[in-house]
Amino acid sequence: MKSDSLRVVLLLLCATAAAAAAASGAAGADAGAQSAPSRPAVDSPELAQLGSYAVGVRTVTLVDRDAVDVLAPHRDRRLQVDVWYPATVVQGARPEVYKSSLQSEPPGAPVPFSMRGIAVRDAKPIREHYPLIIVSHGRSNATVALSWLTENLASKGYVVAAIRHEDPLRSEPREFPEILLRRPLDVAFVARTLQRSLAEQGQVDSARTALIGYSMGGYAVLTAAGGALDPNSAAAKLVPDQLLAPFAQGGARHEETRVQGLRAVVAIAPWGGSYAAWGSAGIAGITAPLLLISGDRDQTVDYATGAHAFLEAATGTQRYLLTFRGAGHAIGFDPAPQEMGHSLWDISWFEDPVWRKERVIGVSLHMITAFLDRYLKGDESRAAYLDGLVPDGATGQWQAPAGTGYGAYSPGGSGVTLWKGFQRGYAEGLEFQRRDLKAVEGAPAASPATAP
Repeated sequence: MKSDSLRVVLLLLCATAAAAAAASGAAGADAGAQSAPSRPAVDSPELAQLGSYAVGVRTVTLVDRDAVDVLAPHRDRRLQVDVWYPATVVQGARPEVYKSSLQSEPPGAPVPFSMRGIAVRDAKPIREHYPLIIVSHGRSNATVALSWLTENLASKGYVVAAIRHEDPLRSEPREFPEILLRRPLDVAFVARTLQRSLAEQGQVDSARTALIGYSMGGYAVLTAAGGALDPNSAAAKLVPDQLLAPFAQGGARHEETRVQGLRAVVAIAPWGGSYAAWGSAGIAGITAPLLLISGDRDQTVDYATGAHAFLEAATGTQRYLLTFRGAGHAIGFDPAPQEMGHSLWDISWFEDPVWRKERVIGVSLHMITAFLDRYLKGDESRAAYLDGLVPDGATGQWQAPAGTGYGAYSPGGSGVTLWKGFQRGYAEGLEFQRRDLKAVEGAPAASPATAP
């Protein structure tokens, strides 16, 4: 009798433990879903929040026939492109878990990693004419490490196409010249192809296109936006056999690097300034509104000759510069996945030594959303998030009425200098600068919906 009672007690304990474990597993699954980088942290500014659309993702392969190439001239260049889009998602569909790898410290092998997402693979797209955004990643990077951006923007009514540039290994002697030549050509080719094919499918409005690039992708989008490469620059001279010359300023194929229907450009920690890639005046060829995002302690691409110099040089357009004071180069990636936390080299792909990555993502999403909504969708209500801001975020003030919630967003407007959409105390360490396009005498002023 005693042993039977003990057996019952043990069975009950086991059942209770099993139930607790199941509950814990479910909670863990929910927490994992919440950890998708495209879901902003609680201290993120207002516009960082996800939009109202469910998100789908699919991968397409595009072939650039007889492409000019450093490694294999006149080959067919096959590019995989990951496309995120507003979608109809069936109940219970599993979100994507992205998988890729990044080069480890030489001579080690590439390190594989995975990243949770919110998008559902091959979900049914919603057929509307959304704006199209082309994304170009950095040197040796992976598109899925930018899921904080691609998924978030797709949830807000954009179709976002990120190019897998398939860079050569850094041990390849011609790796960097290959990137210099191919990056802007890849961006222009993918933009042309998707503008046509997705418009035919009723999914995008090709006349509302934007470019976003990180690091070497920043170099690519600045060039594809109209920045004329200097054929005599240190950058051009790195490319053998003068292969870049026809695509530089004055070259016979210069227009092949240009993207048509362009309404906005975002360059995150853009490369090229320290090599004078566009000379002294080439950046002035950009006419689409430009948002630059950078850290002022970037040891990979110099801030003074890079983003800060581009702010002053891009005189052909309205432009903005968001600066993370004290931040380095790794501001463009998702937070580091667990697999990348075992060496300083690996984690440095993702994490900044000073800034918490979730904070960088939240601020960047807020500003990028305001910028794209204004210039790509023509939503002038977003101007208040960009214009008239005090340059030093830390100096902004808001005497909030009694009873205002601790996490309330600044309303901006008269008597409020805390950046609109930011929480009190959370614009510290940020700087925002604007330079206006000076209207040509006698010419009509451009509006966001019709800006060239």
